Amino acid sequence: MAAGIPDEEVLAAANNNDALLLTADKDFGELVYRLRRISQGIVLMRLVGLTPANKAELITSVVRAHGGQLINTFTVVTPGVVRVRPKLI
Repeated sequence: MAAGIPDEEVLAAANNNDALLLTADKDFGELVYRLRRISQGIVLMRLVGLTPANKAELITSVVRAHGGQLINTFTVVTPGVVRVRPKLI
């Protein structure tokens, strides 16, 4: 997807493809909780300071460990902590 497209379009594209949305943008939390937008699942990566290789390794390990639990949830990943919030409406 092109840089700078609206978050609503990004979320719609993920939903249309039945895909998890991996993002570092906290605005998606507002979309799904405050504005009640539907989501197949969002993984918010709070990984400032890690190298791209370390970020990729960490996210890969989270997906392997939590796979099916990430569907229809809002998950926040920080170094050492994975919080999976309840099913989205």
